[in-house]
Amino acid sequence: MARLGKLRPITLPIQIQHHPVVLAEQAQRASDIQLRIADWITGFAGSMNFVYLHVVLFTVWMLFIESKPWPTLTLIVSLEAIFLSTFVMIGQNRQAAFQQAKADHDFTEQELELKTNTQLTREIDRLTAEMHKRVMGNTNGAGKGSS
Repeated sequence: MARLGKLRPITLPIQIQHHPVVLAEQAQRASDIQLRIADWITGFAGSMNFVYLHVVLFTVWMLFIESKPWPTLTLIVSLEAIFLSTFVMIGQNRQAAFQQAKADHDFTEQELELKTNTQLTREIDRLTAEMHKRVMGNTNGAGKGSS
C-alpha cells in the first residue's frame, strides 16, 4: 500500500492551449461591458461569499430592521430571485451559443480531416498500384480491388 507522503504531485504544463472557439468567446466577453458585468454578477452569485453575505444581511434584517412577518424582506428577496434567474439564463444562453460555435468549428475541422484522409488514401492506392505494376509487370488493375 502506497503511503501518502511518498506520492508525487501531478504537474500541468505551464501554458494550456485553448480551443480557437474558446479564445474567440473570451475575446467577445472581454470586449462587451454588459457581458463582463453579467459574468461578474453570475460569478459572485454562485459563490459562498454570496451565501455568507445573505445569511448576515437576512439575520440583521430580521433581528433589527423589520419585525415579523418581514414583508419588505420578502419583496426584496423575490426581486433578487427574479434578477438572479435572469443572469443565470443569460449565462446559459451564452454557454449554449459557445457550445454551438465549438460544435460548428469541430464539424468543419473533422470534415476537412476526412477530405484530407480520403485524398491521401486515394493517392496511396494509386502509388501502390503503380509500384505493383512496375515491380510485377501486372496490368490488370492491382490496388483497385482486384488482385
